[in-house]
Amino acid sequence: MRILLLNPNTTEDLTQLMVQSARRTAAPGTTILPITAPRGFPYISSRAEAQIGGAIVLEMLAAHHRDGDAAIVAAFGDPGLRGARELFGIPVIGISEAAMLAACMLGRRFLIISFTSVMRPWYEECVEMHGLGSRCAGVRALEGAFGSITQVQEEKEELLLQLATSAIMETQADVLIPGGAPLAGLADKIKAKLPVPVVDPTQAAVKMCEALIALKPGKATTGTYRRPAAKPSFGLEEGIAAHIAHRDG
Repeated sequence: MRILLLNPNTTEDLTQLMVQSARRTAAPGTTILPITAPRGFPYISSRAEAQIGGAIVLEMLAAHHRDGDAAIVAAFGDPGLRGARELFGIPVIGISEAAMLAACMLGRRFLIISFTSVMRPWYEECVEMHGLGSRCAGVRALEGAFGSITQVQEEKEELLLQLATSAIMETQADVLIPGGAPLAGLADKIKAKLPVPVVDPTQAAVKMCEALIALKPGKATTGTYRRPAAKPSFGLEEGIAAHIAHRDG
């Protein structure tokens, strides 16, 4: 199995952090193929940035979808996920949705924590986008600034553990999800210290990709995610323009 790991952020170190987490749970024979956004933002932290990042996800998929059996949108909030499912024939999994669906199989309600409160409104909207508001006990985040985006996990690990512990007790959540690409792998570090299961979003996405590849579901030809009819465009990157126009073979 070959799984594309698409990082809509431009920070290669974040890609590698997620790759390391992904490979810890990938099955023997599964290859993780990382691709970092060639343009955009060092990390996505707003709705507007997510819209731009989502467009870049589509461009990356247009260029590489034939290289993988499935693809992961490796940014919490799942930018571009629905458009990707509409345009491309391989399974496309968002790390947020994968984590939430896995959490729903482990408990009644899940809790999301993040390293910055800037992300909270966007993450709350992501929960609603996936229709899981009734299963979410809340989104909690640390206040205040942080240093390097690539080191925020180490910098804030103890504070995140404290936040998770208090929020679990307050909300009576059954499962914890650390939200955000910079927190990839944190679940493995803290799960033994918490009273509920902890789901790593990247790892959940890998396992769901493997399951869907094995199921060989095929591409919808009717309904919500059928491929749109060919259409010309103007000024788009050539790969995605060719795919939208059905000039991609």
